[in-house]
Amino acid sequence: MRILGIDPGLRTLGWGVIESHGSRLSHVANGLCHSDGDDLGERLLSLHNQIVEVIAEFAPDQAAIEQTFVNKDGAGTLKLGQARGVALLTLAQAGLPVGEYAPNRVKKTVVGVGHAEKEQVLHMVKLQLPGCQPKGADAADALAIAICHAYYGKAQFGRPKEARA
Repeated sequence: MRILGIDPGLRTLGWGVIESHGSRLSHVANGLCHSDGDDLGERLLSLHNQIVEVIAEFAPDQAAIEQTFVNKDGAGTLKLGQARGVALLTLAQAGLPVGEYAPNRVKKTVVGVGHAEKEQVLHMVKLQLPGCQPKGADAADALAIAICHAYYGKAQFGRPKEARA
């Protein structure tokens, strides 16, 4: 099963693709989508177009995305939610089943501690996906989200369908 993980962000959206064969995981690709444009609509469209390209190139069977957490900055949370909404819409348009995971669950799954630091997540992603060199912290987080889905998504979605339109 090929899984696309997404770490949503308005300025930088991280993505990572892994293969899951039973309990064996392998790295396929990862990267960052940087939003372009002068206004919010253009930036969101830019993210949408880049995610469409990733899906077309790597043909995932399923996807996983981090849930939005509410922090002290309400405006920042709202912008993050808008970027997350665009990512969810793009995944739905591609017909991908999507697992949603809380940040603490992702960290607990990958690192073993729910409040792990970014450096710990990066280190454990590299250990679990030998040869992987994440393009940045957001890409490492996206790979961690995909790893989390590899463990929990099977129970949620089962095996992928053989044929997709």
